[in-house]
Amino acid sequence: MKIILKITATLLIALIALTALNVQAQEDVIRKNLTERIPKLPKIDEVLKSPIAGLYEVRVGGADIYYTDAGGNYLIDGQLIDVKTGKNLTEERINKLTAIDFKDLPLKDAIVIKRGTGARKIAIFEDPNCGYCKRFEADMQKVNHVTVYLFLYPILGADSTEKSKAIWCSADKGKAWQDWMLNEVPLRTNNKCNTDALTRNIELGKKHRITGTPTILLADGTRIPGAISSSQLEKMLLDVKTN
Repeated sequence: MKIILKITATLLIALIALTALNVQAQEDVIRKNLTERIPKLPKIDEVLKSPIAGLYEVRVGGADIYYTDAGGNYLIDGQLIDVKTGKNLTEERINKLTAIDFKDLPLKDAIVIKRGTGARKIAIFEDPNCGYCKRFEADMQKVNHVTVYLFLYPILGADSTEKSKAIWCSADKGKAWQDWMLNEVPLRTNNKCNTDALTRNIELGKKHRITGTPTILLADGTRIPGAISSSQLEKMLLDVKTN
């Protein structure tokens, strides 16, 4: 019995090794053919099997997803949708690749706004000229017992940058932000303040593919692109699970 078990284990190990070699060989073929046939294609970071037989995921540029066949003869630039569940598998994959761990956020570069006990925590990337952000901020006043880490994210032009600098350099950053977003109270420019945090915020956003405002991040890493209602946010906060 022991001899049989030993032979079976050896065969299993050999089979695993052979499968790994085949997978690597397939990946090498795809990398070679796509690189030669599409010289402008960025360096391929990863090749993985997709849920569809014969279709492979090709990841380039950190989080750009394409699909190809086993021979690298075709390249598909589009979304992979599971029609049974309605899930956008491409979007889910990109969200996973660009996920931000709340614990890793540089909170020193954020404006802290605390309401009530501040027990619940969220981070928001916002532009002072964003209309959706202003409506979101007005509705956010209904959300209590929360600490908001606001990352000024001026991506809508030079005026957004100037307004962000004025807010960041205010004696009371949180008040200046709220006054502007809720009532458009004129901002005072202060050229003596260090605004390097704004540059770092832009770099952080680009790294994690934050392309619009507001973008909301919950403490469990859930990412919400775009404005939602206060009732929707309350429900999502109730579902947050952190370690």
